Amino acid sequence: MTLRARPLGIEGAYLLPYEVFDDERGLFATPLQGAELRRVSGHGLFPVVQTSYSVSRRGVVRGVHYTQAPPGMAKYVHCPRGRALDIAVDLRVGSPTFRRHESVVLEPTAPVALYLPVGVGHLFVSLEDDTIVTYSLSVEYDPRNERALHPLDPDLGLPLPEDVTPILSERDRAAPGLAQVMEEGGLPDHRTCVELEEALWRQGTPV
Repeated sequence: MTLRARPLGIEGAYLLPYEVFDDERGLFATPLQGAELRRVSGHGLFPVVQTSYSVSRRGVVRGVHYTQAPPGMAKYVHCPRGRALDIAVDLRVGSPTFRRHESVVLEPTAPVALYLPVGVGHLFVSLEDDTIVTYSLSVEYDPRNERALHPLDPDLGLPLPEDVTPILSERDRAAPGLAQVMEEGGLPDHRTCVELEEALWRQGTPV
């Protein structure tokens, strides 16, 4: 592997390059390599209880989504087809990186995956038609626990590409802004998120 896994600027979030082998038959990819995750983070992967994927046309924006904590949700994300601008934003009140965001382009030709800890909000913008983004999740999706922030909220200041017309779901168009959610006490607590994630690591793979 030429690239090396590294922390992002959000506490507990990591960028993990992975190997792709390409020949006349097609390709073979290894999106998760446990040794690299442990080397950069000091822990293995959480127990995966659900895997999901989305297929999006160019311009689709999914997010900003996060999960009420508890139960909280950690994610492992990669893009096996197409191209997506993936954005993580720290929504954990009390975190040393609270409100900080990081953006990474995910695509098969420059293959990297993202480990996103409990309490971090997630958004991506599809930059090509038929873009696939896959998610490995630490808890099963439950709409009662899911929360959203409006992706175009100026208080978040997320770097959505200017040459893409955002296509939002009805839910995301109606999502509140950061100031409203903070006033209502709707963001996750940093200490609680860390404790939830540490409990996941103890249950997860030892690699």
